[in-house]
Amino acid sequence: MAAKQPPPLMKKHSQTDLVSRLKTRKILGVGGEDDDGEVHRSKISQVLGNEIKFAVREPLGLRVWQFLSAMLFSSVAIMALALPDQLYDAVFDGAEVTSKTPIRLYGGALLSISLIMWNALYTAEKVIIRWTLLTEACYFGVQSLVVTATLAETGLMSLGTLLLLASRLLFVIVSIYYYYQVGRKPKKV
Repeated sequence: MAAKQPPPLMKKHSQTDLVSRLKTRKILGVGGEDDDGEVHRSKISQVLGNEIKFAVREPLGLRVWQFLSAMLFSSVAIMALALPDQLYDAVFDGAEVTSKTPIRLYGGALLSISLIMWNALYTAEKVIIRWTLLTEACYFGVQSLVVTATLAETGLMSLGTLLLLASRLLFVIVSIYYYYQVGRKPKKV
């Protein structure tokens, strides 16, 4: 009795069968978009992450601006702590200082902000860079309002104070520019 031979088995080539490939990728959870809009090519890249996603594309001149800001904050803080009379005289031409304590407190606050600025200079995290830029913009904006209100109260107007106000407004604009540039979503490559 001759047994009937079963038909030869056909091997399925899943690499060429698109439906099978799609089902496999769906089971693995790759190929579709995740919450951030990333399309992962493999399970390994999905688990390990994409290092390009974490790289900050820094706007041109950002680190120079951070360095200049940290230097400015540090130098004004040291001047306010060590030489409060001269700092007050430089801002409000010829006005008499009644108490050095508020100027020294101002110097202490500036020194604290400058330490944050120096630490932000060495970080690559977008959130920290943006917060320091926003802090800087808010500080310069508030300082401009305070100087303007003081000038309105005292009636003293000089070229030095006008230059101070103009420079502070310029610093606000530059800080806000970098704040938005760092916060932009990078273009897909």
